[in-house]
Amino acid sequence: MSGDKDHPEQLTTSANVKGAQPVNPRAVCSVCKRLYREPKILPCLHTFCLDCISQLEPFHRDGPEQEGEDGETTKEKAARVSVTVLCPDCDSEVDLPPSGPAGLSTDHLALDDVFLETLVSNGALGCDLCGDGRAESRCEVCCVNLCEFCFKAHRRQTRTASHSIQQLQDLKSRSHLRRPVLCALHPGQELRLFCQPCDLPVCLECAATLHSEHRCCPAHEVIGCHSDRIRTLVNVRLRPHLQKLEQTLQKVEVSQEALQMRVEDTASEVRTFARGYASAVETHGLALLRRLEELHLQRRNQLLLQRAQLQQVLLDIQEGVEFADRLLSCGSDAEILSAKGVTLRRLSSLAQSSCDGQLAALVPDDGGSIRFDPRGLAGDMSGFPVVGVIHFKALDPNKCTIDGEGLQQANEGQRAHFTLVCRDSAGDQMARGADHVLVSIVHREKKNCVVESTVLDNNDGSYKVSYTPDEAGMYSVWVCVKAQHVKGSPFVLNVTKKLRHHTGIFHCCSFCSSGGAKEARCGCPGTMPGGFQGCGHSHKGHPGKPHWSCCGSTTEKSECLPASVIKAVSAGKHLRTVEL
Repeated sequence: MSGDKDHPEQLTTSANVKGAQPVNPRAVCSVCKRLYREPKILPCLHTFCLDCISQLEPFHRDGPEQEGEDGETTKEKAARVSVTVLCPDCDSEVDLPPSGPAGLSTDHLALDDVFLETLVSNGALGCDLCGDGRAESRCEVCCVNLCEFCFKAHRRQTRTASHSIQQLQDLKSRSHLRRPVLCALHPGQELRLFCQPCDLPVCLECAATLHSEHRCCPAHEVIGCHSDRIRTLVNVRLRPHLQKLEQTLQKVEVSQEALQMRVEDTASEVRTFARGYASAVETHGLALLRRLEELHLQRRNQLLLQRAQLQQVLLDIQEGVEFADRLLSCGSDAEILSAKGVTLRRLSSLAQSSCDGQLAALVPDDGGSIRFDPRGLAGDMSGFPVVGVIHFKALDPNKCTIDGEGLQQANEGQRAHFTLVCRDSAGDQMARGADHVLVSIVHREKKNCVVESTVLDNNDGSYKVSYTPDEAGMYSVWVCVKAQHVKGSPFVLNVTKKLRHHTGIFHCCSFCSSGGAKEARCGCPGTMPGGFQGCGHSHKGHPGKPHWSCCGSTTEKSECLPASVIKAVSAGKHLRTVEL
C-alpha cells in the first residue's frame, strides 16, 4: 500500500485549482487563502502552511558571529541561528525553532478540517490503491481511500485486517473528524504512547527503539493531568480577565462619547460668552476654541491609545482561549499532547502579562476636568481686557518629573529613594494624590531578579519611591502613571557592589607605624626577630611594598577580605591582625 500518497500532512485538494470556496474557514490558511498544506502552529497559537511560514521575512536573527568549523554543513550552520518572525495575524514576534519552521508543532485539528472539507467539496473520490474504482470507505490507519474491491482485499490481509475503516458517507456527515495521528518516522504507526522524559507522543516502534530507556505511558493515562493544566490556565486565570478587559473597553467607549459631549457643551459656553463682546472679545473666543480643540485632541488620542491597547490584549487572550477550548473539546489525546507544549507556553505568557491587570484597572479620562471659567482674567486682547479661561487640570504622564539620585545610582543592600512629581499638561504640579502609580525594577540580564519597591503617596501630587537592591548590576526602572510611561521611562539604574572598608591603616610595616612596639601585629604574614610580633622591612614574610594592617592587601583602593577568610588564614598562623 502507498500510505504516503494521501498522508494528511501532504494533503492537497482540487478545490483550490477549481476556485471553489471552502465552507469551513478553519481549513483555510489566512496567508495563501488555500486549504492548509502541512499546517504548523506558531508560538502565538496561529496556524499557517509550512511554506507560508518559510516565506516570512525574518524580523530578527541571532547566531554565533564566528564562522562554522570546517566540514560543517549549511543545515548545521542554520541550526545554530535563532530566527524571529512576525505573525501575519497578530504581529507578535515569535521565535522559530533551530530546525526551522518544520520543527513547529503540527496542527492536527486543521488537518482534520482539511480532510473533512475535501470530502464534502470534491464529490466522488477515486480509489487510492487501484485507481479505477470509486472510493466508498477510508482506512484510518493507512490514510487511503478504498473502493469496494480493495476494501475486501484490505480486510483479507493479516497485516491490515484489524485496521479501523470508516464509510466516506459517514465521514461527510460529521462536523469534526478524529483521525489517528501517525508517527512521522514510522508510517502506519499511531502515536498511542507518551514519553515523559522527552515530553513527546510516540508510537510503539519509537518506544521500543529510540525511547527504549525512557518511561513511556499510554496517552490516555497522562492526558488528564496535561489537559487539566490547560483547562486551569483558561478557566482560573484567563477567562476572568477577559470579562474585566471587556468591561474596561466598554468604559473607554462610553468615555469617548462623554468626552465628545463635554467638549461640545464647553464649546457652546465659549461661543455664548464670546458673542457678548466686540471684535477683540470675539478674537479671544476663537482662541479659546482653539485651545479647547487641542485639549480635545490630546485626550481623544490618549483614549484611542488605551482603546487600541485593550483591544490587542483582549484579542490575544480571546484567540488563545478559543484555540485551547477547541483543542480540548475537539482534539484527541495525541492531538492535545502534540500541541500541548506550544499551547501551554502561549497561555502562560498571556496569563503572566495580565497578572498585574494594569490595563483592565485603568480609569479612562472622560474630560470631566475640562471647565470654562467666564470670570477668569485672560489679560488683554487688542488693547481690551478680556475674561474667560479654560481650566484643564489633568495629569499628563509626559510632563511628570523625577528627582533623586536613586533613579540612576544605588548600592547593593542599601535603601535608595527617588521622588515622582505628577504634573498637568501645563507643567504645573498636581495638588492631589491618589493616582495609579506603578514602579517596576527588573535586572536587565536576569529577568527573574526583581527589586521590590514601595510607593508613598504624599497627597500633594508627589510620590516617594523606596527600594533596596539585593544584587549588583544594571536594572531597568519602569515608572508608569495611569498605565502610561512617564517621560524617559524605562530608566537605567546602576547598582554597585557594597565594598567592605578597611579597619586598619595602609603602612610600610608594623614596626614603623607603631613606633617600634613589639606587640603590634599586622595582617601580612611578616615577622621580625627579637620578639616583635609584627612585620619589618626586609624581614621574613614582608610583602615588599605598602599594605593594609587589617588584611595584608597591597592595593590601597581595594576591598577588605571577609572576616571568615582572615580567621581561616590565622588558624594556620599565616595572618594576624591588630589595631595599631
